Order: sequence, then C-alpha cells, then structure tokens
Amino acid sequence: MNLSEMAARAREAFYALSTAKVDQRNLALLKMAEQLEKDQEVIFAANQLDCEQALQEGLAAPLLARLKFDHSKLKQVQEGLLSLRDLPDPIGETVFCHELTEGLKLYRVTCPIGVIGVIFESRPDALIQISSLAIKSGNAALLKGGREALRTNQALIQSVQTALTQAGLPANAAQLMESREDVAAMLKEDELIDLIIPRGSNAFVRYIMDNSRIPVLGHADGICHVYVDQDADLDIAFQVALDSKVQNLSVCNAEETLLVHEAIAERFLSTFSTLLQERGVEIRGDEATRQLIACKAATEEDWSTEYLDAILSIRIVPSLDAAIQHINHYGSHHTDCIITENDAAAAAFLNRVDSAGVYQNVSTRFADGFVYGLGAEVGIATGKLHSRGPMGLDGLTTYKYKLIGHGHTMAEMKSGQWKYTHRVLDEKCPL
Repeated sequence: MNLSEMAARAREAFYALSTAKVDQRNLALLKMAEQLEKDQEVIFAANQLDCEQALQEGLAAPLLARLKFDHSKLKQVQEGLLSLRDLPDPIGETVFCHELTEGLKLYRVTCPIGVIGVIFESRPDALIQISSLAIKSGNAALLKGGREALRTNQALIQSVQTALTQAGLPANAAQLMESREDVAAMLKEDELIDLIIPRGSNAFVRYIMDNSRIPVLGHADGICHVYVDQDADLDIAFQVALDSKVQNLSVCNAEETLLVHEAIAERFLSTFSTLLQERGVEIRGDEATRQLIACKAATEEDWSTEYLDAILSIRIVPSLDAAIQHINHYGSHHTDCIITENDAAAAAFLNRVDSAGVYQNVSTRFADGFVYGLGAEVGIATGKLHSRGPMGLDGLTTYKYKLIGHGHTMAEMKSGQWKYTHRVLDEKCPL
C-alpha cells in the first residue's frame, strides 16, 4: 500500500473514530493494554533483533537504552493506557455558549483535528503513547519511528490494530510508515493530512516545515538548563541538578547545560563535580569553571548542543540576568529550572525565561505528559502555537462553532426585527 492509499484510509478511519462514543474509544485503550500482554513475546523478540542490529551498528549506549522494549517498558505503557482511559473525553466539550439573539445560540465545541502524521525517534513506547492519544481524541495517526526500531514498531502496530478491531473501530486509525520515502510522500498529502508533528532536531523540524504545505507542530531539541542561583539551598541544588542530568541521559528533558552564579560557584562545584565524575559524566566548562575544577574546555557549540549522553556543559554567570539571557539565547524553549530560595529571583526567572516549562527547585525530568496527569504525550512542543509543552489530549483537539436557531435570517437582523443580545450562557451544546 502506498502512502496516498494509507492517507485516504486514515481519512475514512478518522470520520468513523471522530463520531465514536467515548466508551468505545476507551474500550480500544483497554484492548490495547490486553493485546500488548498477549503479544509480548513477539514484541520482545522483534525488539531483541532491533537491539542486536543497533549494537552492531554502534548505536550509543543511551540511545540503545531508549530503543529497548522490555517487561518494564511494557508495564509502563500499559499503565499509561489505563491512565489515559480514565481521563475525561476531550471531544464534545462546550467551551462557551453565547446567545446572539433570542432563540439563537452559538456554541464553541471541541473536536478532533483529523489525520495526523507523527515522526518520532527510535523509542518504541512512543508508538503506543502517540497512537493511544490519537484514538482517545478521535484522530487517525500515520506513524513513523526511527529505522532502528522498525521490527518492534511493526509488532506493536499489529497489536494496536488488533485492539482497534476488537473495539469495533477501524484498524486504519493507526498505521505505520516504514521508509523515508513514505515520509517524503506524506509531506505532499495536504488534502488528506491535517497536521504533521515531527520530533527531532531543529534542523529536521525545519526541513519538514520547508518541504510541506501541511501545518507543522515541531517538537525540537531539548536543550534544558539548570541555573544555581546565589540564594540556592546547596543540598537542593546538588539533588535537583544531579537528577536532571543522570536520572535518564537519553531523554529530551534531561539537563544539558548547568549555569552557576559566581558567588556560589566554588562551594557548589567543588562537590558537584565529584558527584558527576562518580557517575561517569564528562564536564565541559567555560574558562571560569576550569579555574575551579578540572574539566574539558567548552566550545561555543556546546551551549547549543543536546548531548543525550553523559556530558554536561557548565558556565559560571555573574548574575540572574546573565543566566536568563544565556537560556533565551542558547536554549530550545523546552524546560529550564532555577534553584533558589529567593522568591523574587524565582519570579523573574519563571516570567522572563521563554520556555514551555519553567521550574523552581524541581528536576527538569518532570517535563512529561504522564507526570503532568495528561495520560501520555505526543511530545514536548517547543513552539507557541497551538500547543506548548507536553502535548496531550488537549493538544490534539481543535474546535468548531455550532449555531442553533429557529429559522433566524440575517434579513430579519438587518431590518431590526431581531436585535443582538450577545449574552453569555452557562449551558452545554445539546447536539
């Protein structure tokens, strides 16, 4: 089946899924959790082959860990499916109701976006997260994972499509693209595909934007920062900055650059550098940092690099303003944290740092759709329209206006027979 045929089938599946009752969509999520359990040996065997090939090809250890789909990952995705099932229906929610004139009511009501193409990294659990969010929100999804995870994704999509069929929904609501040629073809299907969500580097997202007329919602690099302020509690700083870096090296919400106020730098770095070295983290520091601890010299490129590895760049800054300026210049607008007990400094940081997530005294690893209570996430949107941060169910919906009257005509309004009331009403759309 070529991409054009896949997109056409996805469009038909969307029409069916968008009008399916929430109980049926929730049943599909339950069936997915059950089917993954039934198919686990097939999935694990496929993943073993993917991991063996990736190891032979020299895939970096952190990325290899992300590729692995084992019992632990299976349990996580099953928990995510059941959590998502229990969330309220995002479709059909009345955002507001206005009476335009007597007997004429306007409702803004949430609805699915349509057919969504999602390109994501070599992380098989992302396929389950994305497809489940699409199903719950009434969207059809065309999915393209990294080539390293192809066998695993092929096994997973079979489980997803079986579950959809068991729930009485079209299997084509979730389909797998398997080649770069499929992606290139998808970019041309602007009549059948409503939105493309690419997850990857800024260059990759820009390429997608430059080569398609389909709206693109980019999920780009995660160049996350932790700034240790002069009024930081050092115990909190050690704990949060370390967790942000080493809890999981290969994720987009891991800390890549540490900024330290010069007034606290010597006390902080003398201990923190040891904590990093004990965990095998390579430090790349600016000149001021290298005067305090032994480390490699950081280059200009380091400040704008997402390592996804056991590497951390460190810069000593003279002020809070300098830290904010550095983040806004070099960061990817993902997630950034200040460690401080000074509420004024925290407020300045949280209000002036131009990122989707801004934290005080909290690990950047909390930037996650499941953690936020969104059930799961399609990714972390680093832009500003139409969704920002962890993109859950709300990010996969739009809205339509439903106007319900009793034979009202514009001629009657223009003649003065009817007058606009524009009253705000507290009621749900009946249809």
